[in-house]
Amino acid sequence: MLDLEERLKKIPDLPGVYLHKDELGQIIYVGKAISLKNRVRQYFRKQKNMDPKVKAMVGHIADFEYITCKTELEALILECNLIKKYMPRYNVLLRDDKTYPYIKVTTNEQYPRIIKTRKTERDGGRYFGPYSDAGAVNTVIDLLNDTYSLKRCATKSFTKDARPCLNYHIDKCTAICTNEMSQEEYAKKLSPAIKFLEGKRKPLLDELAAAMNAAVERLDFEEASVLRDRIKAAEAVSEIQRVAVAGAGDMDLVLAVRTANENYAVIFSVRSGKLLERETFRMHVNEVDNKEDIVTNFLMQHYSEAADDIVPPVIIVESLPKDSKLIEQSLSAISGKKISVVVPKKGVRKAFLDLARSDIRQMYDVIDEKARNEKKRISALNDELCKIMSEAGYIEPPDKELYRVEAYDISNLSGIDTVAAMVVFLGTQRARKEYRRFRVKSVEGPDDYTSLKEVIYRRFRRAEKGDESFSNMPDILFIDGGKGQVSAVSQVLSAMKIQIPIFGMMKDKHHRTRALIYSVGDAFVEIDLKDRPLLFKYVGNIQEEVHRFAIEYHRKLRDKRMKISELDNIGGIGPAKRNALLAHFGSIDAVKQADISNLRDVPGITEAIAAKIREYFNC
Repeated sequence: MLDLEERLKKIPDLPGVYLHKDELGQIIYVGKAISLKNRVRQYFRKQKNMDPKVKAMVGHIADFEYITCKTELEALILECNLIKKYMPRYNVLLRDDKTYPYIKVTTNEQYPRIIKTRKTERDGGRYFGPYSDAGAVNTVIDLLNDTYSLKRCATKSFTKDARPCLNYHIDKCTAICTNEMSQEEYAKKLSPAIKFLEGKRKPLLDELAAAMNAAVERLDFEEASVLRDRIKAAEAVSEIQRVAVAGAGDMDLVLAVRTANENYAVIFSVRSGKLLERETFRMHVNEVDNKEDIVTNFLMQHYSEAADDIVPPVIIVESLPKDSKLIEQSLSAISGKKISVVVPKKGVRKAFLDLARSDIRQMYDVIDEKARNEKKRISALNDELCKIMSEAGYIEPPDKELYRVEAYDISNLSGIDTVAAMVVFLGTQRARKEYRRFRVKSVEGPDDYTSLKEVIYRRFRRAEKGDESFSNMPDILFIDGGKGQVSAVSQVLSAMKIQIPIFGMMKDKHHRTRALIYSVGDAFVEIDLKDRPLLFKYVGNIQEEVHRFAIEYHRKLRDKRMKISELDNIGGIGPAKRNALLAHFGSIDAVKQADISNLRDVPGITEAIAAKIREYFNC
């Protein structure tokens, strides 16, 4: 349990985000604060009028941590990112996944527009943001469009006899549709608007201020108020934040921390330009090793075993390791893509590094205590796992610092696309790089027991054959299900002469974790979890995770199968021609009705292919 008074004294009086955790280290609430020191302390004061929901949450807080930010805006956006990542139990969650707005310049078009969007895509456009004030975004877009008479309509190509719309007649557009302005001339008009969004705002702000003062002098207060609002909006989108940057891509920031007692590597994970996670890893090093040595060893050990999609293309460090080129080559070969290890000197990457450095400075006083608390959680969990293994007949369970728990679940829809998921927990933490997915090959129809037998056999058979991806053997197996599932797995392991404790994770009528079940000979014994809160939370987390992983894989296969069109059965038609046909005609029914001449209007469709289409549809 954390020493509250000491921890609360060390919280900085800075903006940031705080994360409350339960006794398993799971995040149960994410909040933001303009002063972390004041806000976090409020949760642990005795307040008679405290909200019932907050009281319930405080009763489950076993630990907390925080990430410092430079501004309240950074804290607001980081809070949003972390809530979407962790889906904490006590946060209000948006079901429509709505996010903060961006300003997009459609530079992938001949005559780019400036628009608002809530999604960023790799489509050749330029994105600025995100911004917390959607109203200010709308005002600034109108301001830039009005000031520089930019194109507003979404039309990308115009006919020769196109006529200008109303915007042209009220002097808000230069009538691009009439082809009177070249792309080069339009680019010159657009350039100052892009410079404004890049941060060079003084020229336009000065111009607006002068226009507002002139309006006041001629007593045109209505015009002056409009200009005042535009200045406020421009200043609102001018505030720089570093926790989410459009176009920043994927990167990890790896920094070393040395305290009086321990050594750590800290990773800040940025995905799609958003700071999403901070993880701390305790390192065993020699006294002569410096920070550069810690980072070098961590890079090779951590990323060399990671799944391809976990390693980002850019890894940012404070100083380049001596063997940085060799590390890049090694990680690139392992991940199958180019990996760069860099020390940024300016720009977006430097901003993220500055944020990480600032946060690290605030971590020095609490990082050792955080590690001690994690050790206590793992020790308490190990005691619980030893108890259930002993109850199941394993008198001398292995004495380990971290037990490896593997969990399995089967997912299908009426026996179609049957898949299995394997998730791994090491202590209290998910070991995502150890997760595995299986497509069931030998079973037809909905048969979870036989499917489970196949998957368990394949997993341990591959380990016996020396497959490195399955070489780490589990200490305990948790299976989603009851007697039937436990019996099926026991039969396979018995036949393979493998002894590992097997527990079924049983649910109640509300589909919530209720008990564990294990076999003793032909009999089955249940372990009720209601009086074992730590084990109850642990098993519940595992059951939810393996179910999520299985469902995601099943949906992926199902969606892929549903995308297959009748057109794929016709010789000579691949994905490109299929998509071209559907884009041209709008539906498969329209393709069926089209004659050969209409089919030939589609790019890539020759007369021979058009004839095959007609023949296939019996026309």
